[in-house]
Amino acid sequence: MGSNPVRLRGRQAQAAHNDELILQAAREVFLDDPEAPISAVAERAGVGIGALYHRYASKEDLLRTLCRNGQQIYLAEVQRALGPGSDPWEAFTGFLRRIAEANTHGLTVRLAGTFKPTAEQMAMAEQMRTLGTELFERAAATGQLRHDITYLDVEYLLELLARVKLGDANRTAELRQRHLAVIIDGLRSTQPTPLPGDPPTWQEQTKRWITR
Repeated sequence: MGSNPVRLRGRQAQAAHNDELILQAAREVFLDDPEAPISAVAERAGVGIGALYHRYASKEDLLRTLCRNGQQIYLAEVQRALGPGSDPWEAFTGFLRRIAEANTHGLTVRLAGTFKPTAEQMAMAEQMRTLGTELFERAAATGQLRHDITYLDVEYLLELLARVKLGDANRTAELRQRHLAVIIDGLRSTQPTPLPGDPPTWQEQTKRWITR
């Protein structure tokens, strides 16, 4: 009996519905243009600007929430991939496919520099780095991953995928998975073309989060 979720009613239900509309609208607006005004989110969501500000104190607050949601998805997926009993290479490539599908890099690095991250978010970012590196190293240990690629290289490839946008949401998702299949083949160790230049560094990555 006690396991049934509490059903929201009246104003609480309306507030929860408005919040869902606001977050979905914010994803669409800010992933397209992080510099867009917050009024564009209210207009896309079909709610009054007062209702938006009642839930989010500022545009930065809304951007932080979007980013934190992306971080939570990433952490859930990397923990799933690191679970026991899975083949390391299949776990790694399956993780890449789910991350591309969820567009976590659109929700995180796409918004870098547009708000000041909280201490909680910086801690989450470090956990993402630690677990992501562990998953990458497990895949590398199978011998199927090219030797000159780094975990951060892969992160930037996922970021490139997040910028793919053509047609509606379904078509965009289809193309991202199509291009990811090409990327996964390029990550394999079989006769790779030598990579030019040095790999990206964590120092370069961290600088992106300094608000402009």
